[in-house]
Amino acid sequence: MTGRPVRDPGLRIGCYPGSFNPPTVAHLAVAEAAVAAAELDRVDWVVSRSALGKEGVAVPTLADRLAVLREVAASRPWLGVVLSEHRLVADLAAGYDAVVMGADKWRQVNDAAWYGDDPATRDAAVARLPLVLVAPRADDDLAGLERLEGVRLLPVGEDHRPVSASAIRDGEPGARAWLLPEAAGFDARTHAWSDPARYRSEGAQPSL
Repeated sequence: MTGRPVRDPGLRIGCYPGSFNPPTVAHLAVAEAAVAAAELDRVDWVVSRSALGKEGVAVPTLADRLAVLREVAASRPWLGVVLSEHRLVADLAAGYDAVVMGADKWRQVNDAAWYGDDPATRDAAVARLPLVLVAPRADDDLAGLERLEGVRLLPVGEDHRPVSASAIRDGEPGARAWLLPEAAGFDARTHAWSDPARYRSEGAQPSL
């Protein structure tokens, strides 16, 4: 699916922007927590065709990353996958009832550097956001977060907080245990995250 959320009247749908490279047990746990906390009917994993700060990602290709996400979503009726041309979270979340993100992404959303160093542009973008559901990461200090209007802290288990997709890509010891089974199966076939050079040499499908 590409573009805005497809919905029936009365459904509540959340937007969870990210690259999901690779999708982890924490990504799924956060999505599940958002559904429960905000009484959502569906959460869409929303992938930007060219994500801010991640323009150079080539392994695995966008087409392969989307294929893995769709495999994850296929057995979960409450989970969707959307490809978007937008890049700013405020634009990605337009039309949704809630936007889901980790605490690191929430800090980025509030950083004027992503808006041409213009605080007014930043403030206008943040004001456009729907209900914000923030998942804590590692030992983040989120004191006072829930006092912010329109922002809610998600109850995510302590075991999911240190999970990191970049740690998987970097081959850190034990990190592969964080891969979702669908992602682990894809990696076993293609070596996309365990041996990117081999993935390239064996030839990947062109990006969408």
